Amino acid sequence: MAASPAMEAIRTLFRQLERPSGRRGDLDGNPGLPSLSPTLRDAAVLVPLVDRDEGPTILFTQRTAHLAAHAGQISFPGGGVELHDTDAVATALRETEEEIGLPRACVEVLGHLDTYITRTGFSVVPIVARVLPPFTLVPDPNEVDGVFEVPLSFILNPASRVRESREYAGALRHFWAFPFGERYIWGATAGMLVNLCDVLGALE
Repeated sequence: MAASPAMEAIRTLFRQLERPSGRRGDLDGNPGLPSLSPTLRDAAVLVPLVDRDEGPTILFTQRTAHLAAHAGQISFPGGGVELHDTDAVATALRETEEEIGLPRACVEVLGHLDTYITRTGFSVVPIVARVLPPFTLVPDPNEVDGVFEVPLSFILNPASRVRESREYAGALRHFWAFPFGERYIWGATAGMLVNLCDVLGALE
């Protein structure tokens, strides 16, 4: 199925971009915030842009409350690199299929964003992809409490993002957030969304 005009513009933009080599992370703008891990583990997530007739959306997962890391938070599907993964794309596709049952046949990889370093010790490569409906998702109940979509137009609107702060260990931690109805997208996921907005800003 041919891509929608909006998705075709995104596809063309990623084809024209030079391969990003930058790094972003939780410690940006937080010079006094300590890292919680002395080492980094490689990981990858999928940034799924669903090619809807009414306009592209971004698919997110709500993590279950009992997970050891980032419990209850909103995130992109993904996880740590395993030995048999050939690259970050393989990791993102495998983890997405395991977490929410999204068939790889529905996914077209477009490119990637800057590597994101979390203060919990992950070096995450965000893989941007077009997702072609229709598809049926089967979330893993051990990891995923729910799956939902947000219009890309909402994320790209500068008014949708806020810079907030919380006190941690006696110091203020500053971070990006995208409040969306009852959902609150923040932390590493929000940081990656800001990166996506920077990339897609050329479309405006």
